[in-house]
Amino acid sequence: MFQINPPFGRLNRSEGTSFRTFVCYLWGAILISGIAGCGYQVGSPHPPQYRSVAVPMFKTNSYRRGFEVRLTEAVQREVQSQSHLRLANEPYADTRLVGTIVEIRKDVLGETAFDDPRELQLSLAVEMKWEDARTGQVISLNTIPLNNQTTHLIATGEFAPEVGHTLASATKDTVDELARQIVEQMESPW
Repeated sequence: MFQINPPFGRLNRSEGTSFRTFVCYLWGAILISGIAGCGYQVGSPHPPQYRSVAVPMFKTNSYRRGFEVRLTEAVQREVQSQSHLRLANEPYADTRLVGTIVEIRKDVLGETAFDDPRELQLSLAVEMKWEDARTGQVISLNTIPLNNQTTHLIATGEFAPEVGHTLASATKDTVDELARQIVEQMESPW
């Protein structure tokens, strides 16, 4: 009878194993390069040379008081939960994060037939600067060089009095969003 042989001969066990190993390494390299290309980072996204930050009370240029206290507390909470930096008093901190609330606005977005506000918007605009406390040098990470190397950030929160939303709930949402944006500005670029 006729015997049919494979066209390229038969692979022995060692050749098949090395081919599978090569394919596994190839897939691993593709996976690692894909993760690195998507901006994933191992470790903290904040600069490693800094270990502490002082967050003094934010200043305000507005006649409305109390927002600076809420924003300072929210930024401190966000630093503690989202970065490796620890909070420290100014003489002991490596860096200092200073900021000023430059504008607080409450705008009417919609009215009822009787001119009562149906939906309102609260806007906070903040100017912030993160600097090395020892040298006074501005740490330029993801900052936009505006007006003496400061960054302007704006956050808004909407509320509808008719459905039970209050200025307090909009203030909390807006301040928390602004604190998140401020701490994100402290991350290293990738």
